[in-house]
This record gives sequence, structure tokens and C-alpha cells, in this order.
Amino acid sequence: MTTKSIPLTDELHAYLVGHGSPPDEIIRDLAEETREVLPDEATMQVAPEQAAFLTFLTRILGARHAVEVGTFTGLSSLAIARGLAEGGRLTCFDISEEYTGIARRYWARAGVDDRIELRIGPAGDTLRELPHERYLDFAFIDADKTGYPIYWAELVPRMRPGGVIAVDNVLRGGAVIAPRNESDRAIAAFNDEVLADVRVDAVMLPIADGLTLARVH
Repeated sequence: MTTKSIPLTDELHAYLVGHGSPPDEIIRDLAEETREVLPDEATMQVAPEQAAFLTFLTRILGARHAVEVGTFTGLSSLAIARGLAEGGRLTCFDISEEYTGIARRYWARAGVDDRIELRIGPAGDTLRELPHERYLDFAFIDADKTGYPIYWAELVPRMRPGGVIAVDNVLRGGAVIAPRNESDRAIAAFNDEVLADVRVDAVMLPIADGLTLARVH
């Protein structure tokens, strides 16, 4: 028994991935292409177990209306789209045509492109175009770290009661304890903001680089 999460060696991580819902050929190919084409940015892609978790979470929520802020090459959006209820829609926000061009190909290959709408532009602006009502079932934030408070402010009022927001990279490789740069400081401040937000119940999980799940009242 242990009172905290155990560290993962490469071998243990492979075991963990293999004993959940292991990545299928499409996910493996997408991850490999991202590493080959964008080697310096590939760490922006979610971990395979995190992708499986996003599908699982979206499915158990019965989500029909979902939003993703920060799409990159499309692994997390593909995972969310696969978990949507029948007739569900995912709206993705990103600023890069290059990165999301890869995403579009894999959405089509996975047969989920008809469930996804991609909006290109600064999410701080484009999120404001969403309906001003409490209709979202699920939202995933994984974009520029200094923008997290803006995205949070736009999304929380649009979540239905019981809707869930998942926020990635909330541990910053441990740097939230001793921030080293602007992004680290932004996430540390954002984590404090979520903790103090009376509109949500939140839990921070040590999945990949840290994942906060917030259930909106």
C-alpha cells in the first residue's frame, strides 16, 4: 500500500498503457507522425493513457456538447470525439493551420471528422462566440499556459450543472512548486484560482503532467 502515486518507469508506463485501453493503429500512427514531423513540439501531445482517459471520461459523462482549447495535431480531440454520445459535437479552438492540418487527416481516418468543428484564431476571442448559456457537458484546456485564466473565465459560465472541465499540465513537471518562467508562474497562479473558485469542485490528478478535473455546480 502507498499513500501517494508511485513514479512510473518506462517499463511500468508501458505496462499501464497496455493494460488499459491500448492505443489502436490510428493513435499509434498519429503519435509517430507527430514525433517525426514535429520533434521539438511532440511533447505537446497528450500521453496515450491520457487519451484513453479522455475517451472514457467523455463517454461516462454522456457528453454531447464538448469544447477543446488547444488541439495541436489532434490526439486529444480524436479521443474526445470517440467518446461523444450519439449526435455529439466537439468544437476545437487552435491558432495553427499547420498543426491542425495533421489533426484533420486523422479525424477523417478515424471517422470522427463529422463530429468536430475547428475554429482557427486566438481562443480568448473565439470562445466568446459560443452561446451564452449553460449547455457544455465537457471541456478540455491544453493551450498556452498564460491564457488558462481567460479560457476558464469563458468556459465555466457555459458549463451545464454537473459538467466537467479538464485542465492539462497543471504540475508543469513539478515547477509549480518553484516556478522558473512565466508559464510556470501562470499555472501556479491558475491552480490557486481554481482552488478558490466556489463554482466548482476540483481534484488534481498526477496523470501525465498533471490533470485537474473540475465539476461545475
